[in-house]
Amino acid sequence: MIDLNADLGEGFGRWTLTDDEALLSVVTSANVACGFHAGDPSVMRRVCDLAAERGVRIGAQVSYRDLAGFGRRAMDVPPDELAAEVAYQIGALRVFAQAAGAEVRYVKPHGALYNRTVHDTAQAQAVVAGVRLAGGNLPVLGLPGSELLAAAGEAGLAPVREAFADRAYTARGTLVPRREPGAVVEDPDTVVRRAVGFAVESGVEAVDGTRVAVAPRSLCVHGDTPGAARIAARVRAALAGAGITVEAFA
Repeated sequence: MIDLNADLGEGFGRWTLTDDEALLSVVTSANVACGFHAGDPSVMRRVCDLAAERGVRIGAQVSYRDLAGFGRRAMDVPPDELAAEVAYQIGALRVFAQAAGAEVRYVKPHGALYNRTVHDTAQAQAVVAGVRLAGGNLPVLGLPGSELLAAAGEAGLAPVREAFADRAYTARGTLVPRREPGAVVEDPDTVVRRAVGFAVESGVEAVDGTRVAVAPRSLCVHGDTPGAARIAARVRAALAGAGITVEAFA
């Protein structure tokens, strides 16, 4: 059994990036941008409405306050301020989820914040503090072995292990930085093969050729990848063909 998630609602005003409607026909969990790296009230409302109609779980994708950099630039935010901003984003999305007859079911950091909380204990604890401030004891989605999942577990929140079918891994089990060549896996056949490998064999080949053990509960296919909806559909079909049940974790 595995969950299939994608980053959605990554638009702003008249500008759109993700094919939300198509992806919501495939994924079981939607990481919805909450306005800090992308998304605005209209986008958030629309995605929540669509997700609720299709029975897709809604998650808050929280970020550093970085619209211009799409949340992918390194930032130093004091822990108390970061906790408040995480809670603020969750609260904003919760309004639209509840209006759609659903709930925010989990939290996942985005971009630079996600990568920072892999190794930075203080920032990881601040994210978890923000989740607790928002209330609801929400599960936290993150990289296996990360400080984020450790902090979530220590705080009594459910840590959910995530893997990326379309991102390259280092031998240490971390993601190859996007600034490096080959960080994003673009070949659809390779993405599909890696997705099945995560689910069936609990591992993936790192960029140096070594085998990295990764046993995820949720698989991410990035919504901003060209042809993301088609790739996600192929991934889901391949998982089913391998005898894996695709089902939301929350």
